[in-house]
Amino acid sequence: MKLGFLGFGEVAQTLSEGLMDHELEVLTCTAGRSNKSVELAKSAGVGLCSTYSELAKSCDMLLSTVIPAEAVNVAKNVAKNVKGIYVDLNNVSPATINEASTHIADGNTVDAAIMGSIKNGLKTPIIASGPRAEIFAELNNYGMNIEVIGSKLGQASGLKMLRSAYTKGVSALLFESFYAAFQMGMDEILWRYLSQTEGSNFKDSSVSRIKSSTVHSHRRAQEMEEVSKFLSKYEDPLVTQATSEFFHLLHDKIGQISEKPDDYRDVFRKLANDRF
Repeated sequence: MKLGFLGFGEVAQTLSEGLMDHELEVLTCTAGRSNKSVELAKSAGVGLCSTYSELAKSCDMLLSTVIPAEAVNVAKNVAKNVKGIYVDLNNVSPATINEASTHIADGNTVDAAIMGSIKNGLKTPIIASGPRAEIFAELNNYGMNIEVIGSKLGQASGLKMLRSAYTKGVSALLFESFYAAFQMGMDEILWRYLSQTEGSNFKDSSVSRIKSSTVHSHRRAQEMEEVSKFLSKYEDPLVTQATSEFFHLLHDKIGQISEKPDDYRDVFRKLANDRF
């Protein structure tokens, strides 16, 4: 089996290295991608195709791992050359999944969603739905942790949206709360008291959330826009909309940061002279 990645960021790098350790052939194309994506692909040692058409024609399975704003266009650009199944692993809404699937022939789209930290490698939980989801789940034979939850597109991405509404909302609230506490010189005291009710691991996990928010603010803003569209079918998503606005503002304030800061206070200090 040959597997190809459309887009090559942290998700693609992590999964490809694990899959190649299980002797699966992995390909990608870096034409038009960022320097970071090119370096990640080279360091991972995956096979490189010169064009996306070549990539699509060469692979039995294509995994789309791009930013939400690119999900539909990527599907559209490779559609006529897809010979196997197309797995949309992007953090997008069911509506976006269904739109992307209209460009892929013969119902060969799989709706898939990462449900944990990709740092766990192939053991990261992934859920999948759609009529071809069982084919995608064959990657469990290569060490992956895929659960098929249904036969309809939109089921996996819908659950991912709900998870994101919670996790990103909590991250935004943590950032706001502790940024204010930092300016008051009382963040350590707040950590201590919240840890009494939230558990001994609260500080470590929360600091990780705050740091991640600084690195992925732009992507999370886009993701929360997708979540807001999804939730608007069922309710008025006030908190989710506010979370999206928060991450847009954070990105505008601090720009693109390529690596997590060693100390969350470094980001707070950067913001201290400009009211956030």
